[in-house]
Amino acid sequence: MTLPSTQELPEARTSAPDPIQAAYVIERIAHWDALARDVHGRRDTGRYYHRRITDIYRLLVSPGQRVLEIGCGKGDLLAALKPSRGVGVDFSGETLRCARERHPHLEFVHQDAHELAVDGPFDVVILSEVVNDLWDVQTVLERIRAVCTPSTRLVFNFYSRVWQPALSAARRAGAARKMLRQNWLTVADLSNLLQLSGFELLRSSQEVLWPVPTPVLAWVANTFLVKLWPFRHLALTNVVVARPAPKRAAGKPTVSVIVPARNEAGNVPAIFARTPEMGGGTELVFVEGHSTDDTYAAIERAVAANPHRRSRLSRQRGTGKGDAVRLGFDEASGDILMILDADLTVPPEDLPRFYEAIVSGQGELINGVRLVYPMEDRAMRPLNFLGNKFFSLAFSWLLGQSIKDTLCGTKVMWRRDYQRIAANRAYFGDFDPFGDFDIIFGAAKQNMKIIDLPIRYRERTYGDTNIQRFRHGLVLLRMVLFAAGRIKFV
Repeated sequence: MTLPSTQELPEARTSAPDPIQAAYVIERIAHWDALARDVHGRRDTGRYYHRRITDIYRLLVSPGQRVLEIGCGKGDLLAALKPSRGVGVDFSGETLRCARERHPHLEFVHQDAHELAVDGPFDVVILSEVVNDLWDVQTVLERIRAVCTPSTRLVFNFYSRVWQPALSAARRAGAARKMLRQNWLTVADLSNLLQLSGFELLRSSQEVLWPVPTPVLAWVANTFLVKLWPFRHLALTNVVVARPAPKRAAGKPTVSVIVPARNEAGNVPAIFARTPEMGGGTELVFVEGHSTDDTYAAIERAVAANPHRRSRLSRQRGTGKGDAVRLGFDEASGDILMILDADLTVPPEDLPRFYEAIVSGQGELINGVRLVYPMEDRAMRPLNFLGNKFFSLAFSWLLGQSIKDTLCGTKVMWRRDYQRIAANRAYFGDFDPFGDFDIIFGAAKQNMKIIDLPIRYRERTYGDTNIQRFRHGLVLLRMVLFAAGRIKFV
């Protein structure tokens, strides 16, 4: 085995090669080579477990991405994800020989993860059941940084320490495959190592409560019970999603402010007057939605009266705010996409806060929150307020990230991230009349970092609300059930 040169290693670890580490790695190579040669050995007792892990990764990794798998084994997981470019790295030459025979359309590199040197970048880096077997997790994570972009996601799964006695007993009894001594990291341990290596943990979950293919019981335990307290604490594996630590975007990105407008003629002049210029330039993208007043004509007049403002106007072809937002995003040209409700209950003057949050890298979807600061007296009716509180708790639990206000109209993201959401919209389908959940669910599915940004919610000064609390409350309840079935209990 060739150890890395001192020029390749991080400055903190440029010491002489460690013979104990070399022996540790050589022992593991021999172990996995022997397992790969043993084609007549015991039937893989973990086949059901690995099928379940593959299903979880399919939920987390969309098809068509560039995927690197560290410790790829025979390449079955990598192939199941249908990457546009799939690269597997493993230090077992015999295992990779099997991988190349099984999946000739993928790339396989014979390399120790501690010496990782592959051509990137990648959208996703996978370490499935690897971190507990590594000599130095921090070194491997630091190597991975070289193949990451700001939007790269690292996805891990590793055995929980709770199962250490049971797995050890199963191996002694011959009911499970032999495994060499493990690290047995916790989620907190990995989170700390990620931070030390220049990454940030996004979310974690516990998966696979019952790893044996038992009809009905396995499905109930692994789809539902493992997501609930106290059963989740007994899960076999931890799943962690991380991203590179945030950095400020270079240059001055341009901004498109999308304004869905229906019966908002009286607010149009104020939108032009109060929306600030941001970054490298700001355009106003109006989508008029079959108004019964003269909103369309009011926007035309305002465009003509403000030639110094970049602006464009479209008439909505479909119905609903969600349809209007999607049209506005398609028409927009900015690097950053912002939604501003034409009722001006969210002040346009607050948009620079959203701009700063997105360009600083602190979040990838910046979600406005109306429920932190006190509101003006008639900004939101008490029953609406209580309903929003309930749904914020429900959606935060379902999505694994804090979503304190699902229906605040102001949401901000990078155009490139919206395009990823749009490209994978078929997973959810056309289900959302509001537009908020199409974005929120899509961001959660793409493992984007969602940040809540509190704003002060104002009263309307013109027109009437388009929200019908009881009918739309039922729609929200349907959204909860929909998210449960497509994101949580899968």
